[in-house]
Amino acid sequence: MNKRTYRSAVLLAAVLTLGLVAGAHGRSSATGRAGADPGVTPTSILLGGTVPLSGEASAAAGTARGAEAYFKYVNSRGGVLGRKITYRFVDDGYDPGRTVQATRELVQQDKVFAIFNPIGTAHNLATRPFLNQLGVPQLFVASGFSAWGKEARRYPWTIGLIPSYVGEGLIYARHLIQTRPRAKIAIIYQDDEYGKDLISGFKRGLRGGARIVAQQSYDPTSADVQSQIAKLKSSGADTLMVFAFGKFAIQSLVYVKKLSWRPQIYVNAVAASTSVMLIAATSGQTEGVISIVFFKDPAGAGAARDPGLKLFRTIIKRHLRGASPNDGYLVAGMASAYTMVETLRKAGRNLTRRGVIAAANRLDIRSNPFVVKGIRIKTSPGDHFPIEQARLQRWRKGVWVPFGKLVSAPRG
Repeated sequence: MNKRTYRSAVLLAAVLTLGLVAGAHGRSSATGRAGADPGVTPTSILLGGTVPLSGEASAAAGTARGAEAYFKYVNSRGGVLGRKITYRFVDDGYDPGRTVQATRELVQQDKVFAIFNPIGTAHNLATRPFLNQLGVPQLFVASGFSAWGKEARRYPWTIGLIPSYVGEGLIYARHLIQTRPRAKIAIIYQDDEYGKDLISGFKRGLRGGARIVAQQSYDPTSADVQSQIAKLKSSGADTLMVFAFGKFAIQSLVYVKKLSWRPQIYVNAVAASTSVMLIAATSGQTEGVISIVFFKDPAGAGAARDPGLKLFRTIIKRHLRGASPNDGYLVAGMASAYTMVETLRKAGRNLTRRGVIAAANRLDIRSNPFVVKGIRIKTSPGDHFPIEQARLQRWRKGVWVPFGKLVSAPRG
């Protein structure tokens, strides 16, 4: 995001915060029942969120569709303590300004109980102030920005889910030091908090081992990253870190091949879905690419035998017909939805916004069927980093193949 766009999103967020707060005063509740929180009835729970159904990041829309399918599955089995979940997600085109407006409408007009699984770092930064001002839970943000955990005291109504980008960067750096200590590294990154968080962790982890010889940023509103990849190749680097999202990650792999460059490539997890990698593989350089995994891969080695992925395939067959059974974003959505359902159960029958935040602050989930075996989803009032483990994986002959043991993803 360029600085002008970011300032516009922040200004819009501030203006809308004033409007939301003013609208919140003077009424006993959004449901018209004294003491009742919006979005909850004796038989229903209304969740809302924003997702890029269109635009360059639209591949990630699967997270919302996967979550919705899991909620339908839960509803078919009686719901959560007698309540059925409705999940209303709105297209923001991966534009923070649209995210703010859509979130405002979900809260003020649709009267959702909580914002769930919203995608994007800059997008959630833009909505976080007014959601916290109003006491609207912003749960399991689909971003690994470390501030979701580090700034929990200031923004107690916001919590992430996936490993922090700082922790992810540290994992790659550790692996490089162990396997390529003399590497000459080039980095392409998104020029916002998302990309900078990854670089921060990566540089911290290098500890003077391998050296960075070049780095290039890109604006997520730009058309392509061809010139950036050309400049990185000219640096003489033999290792490329792709800290990019959506089409820019695909373009990076495509342009590397067009330039006949053969570096060892690392791709950050949010751009490493099998569906994305298969698109890149048609004209890009993907063999041997390394990433991390924390949600199960429905197209990975051993997927056919995994009980959690068998459940995944059953759910999409019943509740998301026509969806690809190999779409990792759908699994990510179900992993988040499973966590949300467990949080709602923990909050109890007397469901309130404060109660659900309290529940989100004391999670200990050891058996999420859509999360890599052995990874624990755990929080406490002093720990707002739910997932702090991952596993390395390598792209081989069209599939991701995990290797090594679980590794820690430090908080940041």
